Amino acid sequence: MNTYFNNKTIWITGASSGIGEALVRELALKSNAKIILSSRNADQLYHVAEKSGLKTDRYAIIPLNLMNYKEMPGIAALAIEKFGKIDLLINNAGLSQRSLAIETDIEVDKRLMDVDFIGTVALTKAILPYMIQNGGGQIAVVSSLMGIFGAPMRSGYAAAKHALHGFFDALRAELYNDKIRVTIICPGFIQTDISIHAVTGNGSQQGTMDDATKKGMPVDIFAGKMLKAIEQQKNQKAIGGKEVIGVYLKRFFPALLTKVVRKAKVV
Repeated sequence: MNTYFNNKTIWITGASSGIGEALVRELALKSNAKIILSSRNADQLYHVAEKSGLKTDRYAIIPLNLMNYKEMPGIAALAIEKFGKIDLLINNAGLSQRSLAIETDIEVDKRLMDVDFIGTVALTKAILPYMIQNGGGQIAVVSSLMGIFGAPMRSGYAAAKHALHGFFDALRAELYNDKIRVTIICPGFIQTDISIHAVTGNGSQQGTMDDATKKGMPVDIFAGKMLKAIEQQKNQKAIGGKEVIGVYLKRFFPALLTKVVRKAKVV
């Protein structure tokens, strides 16, 4: 990582664990950026900031719950008050799923859409006027390979992630002349607790770690690759192991992809 992130104010959602926590560690160690950490758990956010070695003048804690999307304009204003600007918003917070579509209560589908799509869009819209006023900025969105192709046990999750791609691809074009760049990151299997916290058909947590997730890319390695893609202002970047091949199968051999995902465990 070079000086790209230096002197920037970076806001990371879902910063209390997993990918978000790894991003905080990487930025704390390899840049002088000021970082705003957000998630539902304020105590854990303070723990992450302190464990990452951030001095108190380099970070701020702003708890938020993406389900409460109508609160985002006020939360965005509070973020601006902390350091005066937001140069980079990393929309990382989200919720995964492990259930068949036919066995999934519609309220679970709605919850997935509210967290993974509506809340993320609401926060982004709330910060955009400040970025435009500041003369530009960058928005990064953590999607998933499920935002590119669907697979069993992920119907609601894939739908929400596909929606992210539609929205942020359109937003990228709309904001080009405002010097606001949009990067969509599509993780494969990454060693986080995403499968433990994933919702099942009745809305309860799965509570167990998927084997493929356990064997996935170490989260710190992923964070470095993700930040590199942001630095390069990539439009979209898939990061993972051999599961990334699914992106190319979707484009060139969609019928083959359907056969593959029917038999394989997926993100």
